Amino acid sequence: MVDVAFAIPGDLKTPTGGYAYDREILARLPNLGFRVRHLQLPGGYPEPSSDDLARTRALFAELAPKDVLLVDGLAFGAMPEEIIRDVRVPIIALVHHPLGYEPGLPEERAEQLIASERAALKFARRVIVTSPFTKRLLTQEFEVPPDLITVAMPGTAPAERASGSGDGQEIKLLSVGSITPRKGYPILVQALAPLSGLDWRLTIVGPQDRDRAAFAELQAAIARHKLDDRIELTGALDRQRIAEAYAGADVFVLPSLFEGFGMVLTEAMARGLPIVCTTGGAAAETVPDDAALKVPPGAVEPLREALRQVICDADLRRRLADASWRAAQQLPRWEETAHRIAAVIREVAP
Repeated sequence: MVDVAFAIPGDLKTPTGGYAYDREILARLPNLGFRVRHLQLPGGYPEPSSDDLARTRALFAELAPKDVLLVDGLAFGAMPEEIIRDVRVPIIALVHHPLGYEPGLPEERAEQLIASERAALKFARRVIVTSPFTKRLLTQEFEVPPDLITVAMPGTAPAERASGSGDGQEIKLLSVGSITPRKGYPILVQALAPLSGLDWRLTIVGPQDRDRAAFAELQAAIARHKLDDRIELTGALDRQRIAEAYAGADVFVLPSLFEGFGMVLTEAMARGLPIVCTTGGAAAETVPDDAALKVPPGAVEPLREALRQVICDADLRRRLADASWRAAQQLPRWEETAHRIAAVIREVAP
């Protein structure tokens, strides 16, 4: 029996893709022969206070000699080198996407985070990433040897195919994700504004408290373009209500500037939804080309044209939806993801 301490910052119930990934792995590793405990790090990461760092150091000092330490990248990349250097057990870093690649960061802070994560990763015995894109990025830009990196793509639960809006004329657009600068929602609003003569409605599902300035900017963009009656901001929803949102949608839209994987894209595919997304980061590879209209991140005009096409062309929506549904049948399940991570843990276990 291998003992694993899975270090995750903040509230494990946080409704984001990264935390969902962590929850799924925590739930499944015990069934694969591991004693796993959640090591709750302070919630200040990736901007930890001095107290946060002191608490982290103390928690790591309590690790038993035969432990394996699995650390979520939201914290690991922001840890000072001296804290990581003192850890006396094997470290596995789980990188969802590099912290310094978060759009909206001041340039100086982005450079600091990139340097910090590059230094931290040198102390990891192994690195787990959620996409081939992130593996290439860490190899090319963060000097991580490729043979130390394992790709463990997020699993996707089977789901019923979306029924959409039925025979109604109004096309229901859905976007899911925390309201942060990286998700590009004001760009989506700007793209939709000249299409107000078409019959559509957009629902944006996701936490609104991750970045207050980003939420205020989105609200201002909606008001400026007089789309308050066309765009609904629901906030975070529970699993059942999110499933209902997917089931009732006609098109899934993800205007992200960068994605380390894009779990909501595979969730949309699992419902057989046609997709409009950007090519930001791993999003370009997460969805097959025949299941989505893909546009460059941050490009308003191409996004507007893609949206116009899917709103106006029922045959196009049907073709994209069929391809999305077919591709979803090949997506990995969470059991496969957990088995990949389990194999890495066994490699480094004392």
